[in-house]
Amino acid sequence: MDKLLIVVTLILLAAPAFASGPDDVLGLWKTAGDRSRIELYRCGEKICGKVAWLREPRFTRSEDGPVGEVKIDWRNPDPALQKRLILGLQVIERLIYAGDNRWEKGVCYDPESGKSYKCKMRFFAPDRLDLRGYIGFSFIGRTYTLTR
Repeated sequence: MDKLLIVVTLILLAAPAFASGPDDVLGLWKTAGDRSRIELYRCGEKICGKVAWLREPRFTRSEDGPVGEVKIDWRNPDPALQKRLILGLQVIERLIYAGDNRWEKGVCYDPESGKSYKCKMRFFAPDRLDLRGYIGFSFIGRTYTLTR
């Protein structure tokens, strides 16, 4: 019983260490495999994000685009947007702070598919952020872990 009390006490004491405010997520975040970095920033009262760095800023496979050319948003369904550079592209929009280390009601864009999704994110620790993109309901989607 004493061990259980100690564990519960440690968990309760550690909880405030992960508490965050709306601006604690701002800054650079690495994607899985460190393929890119996303910069989260304020856009009014909301959070937005853009591609700030790419490990491979040029196309390396012909099925992705012209080999050696700078990566552009060629898979976008809107022909007027297909020439936008991926580097600097806004890929997260309108996330609203919902309290309890959560942001909701955003829109995330995937330049690899050219599709946009509803998204939300959750701050788990000072160095871990989970971003979930989904269609319709959040249980139909995918979670991406970003790290500092």
